[in-house]
Amino acid sequence: MDLQMKEMTENRNYLQKYAMQFGAYLGIYYILKFFLFPMGLTVPFLQLIFLILTIAVPFLAYYYGRKYRNKVCGGSINFMQAWMFMVFMYMFASLLAAVAHYIYFQFIDQGFLVNTYSSMIQDMKTMNLPGVTASLNQFEESLKIIGALSPIELTMQLISLNIFYGSLLAIPTALILMKKKPGISNVQQTEDNH
Repeated sequence: MDLQMKEMTENRNYLQKYAMQFGAYLGIYYILKFFLFPMGLTVPFLQLIFLILTIAVPFLAYYYGRKYRNKVCGGSINFMQAWMFMVFMYMFASLLAAVAHYIYFQFIDQGFLVNTYSSMIQDMKTMNLPGVTASLNQFEESLKIIGALSPIELTMQLISLNIFYGSLLAIPTALILMKKKPGISNVQQTEDNH
């Protein structure tokens, strides 16, 4: 019983330690990709790179999860352990990226994102595209709400979104990462036969 409790505590410590480590790597990736976003509003090629890097996030997370499973867990991991590792990793990455988000919105942005999107909306409104005006008006209202948020409020919104989407992405990733210990079913069958 004591050995089992000790093992569970060690597993939890390893899970947190490696989720922090890989979360830091993922957080740096988030930061680098985030700075492409505002630059991509003026340079479309950078926007394309931002989108590609965003699509690559779950693949990078899977890579870190597989590394954790194979190097730390001895090649086997259950769904709950894999899911918790992924959620913690996304959470730590989001917290690290939040520092960069706050610095950007507090000291660099000065309304650039909201103003750029507002001018894009105005340009699209002048085209008088049928059926698009209502959507543009809704988007414009959303921009006004976003523009009224303080840098810390924007940062908290981004943390929440990153953790929420990370938790959702963690489900299919954990299902893919799941792997039973080799030979367990054979051992159980042998014991059942005796």
